[in-house]
Amino acid sequence: MANLEWCKRQKDGLEMAEASENISEDYLKNAEESLRVLQKIVENESRIWAATMKYYIEYFSVSAVLYRIGIRSKIHDCTIEAVEFLQDEGIFDEDVAGRLRKSKELRIENQYNLKNMPVEIDLRDLRNFILQMKKTKDDLTDKKVNRIRSKLFN
Repeated sequence: MANLEWCKRQKDGLEMAEASENISEDYLKNAEESLRVLQKIVENESRIWAATMKYYIEYFSVSAVLYRIGIRSKIHDCTIEAVEFLQDEGIFDEDVAGRLRKSKELRIENQYNLKNMPVEIDLRDLRNFILQMKKTKDDLTDKKVNRIRSKLFN
């Protein structure tokens, strides 16, 4: 698994970006759109795409929080490392990093390794996850954002 220092040294790993409410909101919109698509996928019983969409709903939702802080990452393991860091900083109340890791592994097993493993889809839980990430993002003060940015990138 990646670590924060390794991620900061990688191209497209963890980078300080301008904190952006607009990009943050766009990620939440992508999560909501993906949830609507997932509802149709579940009806058609596609395990590959259910696992993929479930993961991306969670990934987009978390990315909204990261962009509110001004953290950019295109390496998924590094995104998860950043989420773990934010958990340690008290930004997330639950094991969001663990949830992402589990969903990412299931996506990889079904999408790339063609395992066709069962996917537990709880649309209400996913909807609540999006709302929880929106609340987390909205609760971030500039003071918290600056403290986190300073601690992560200095």
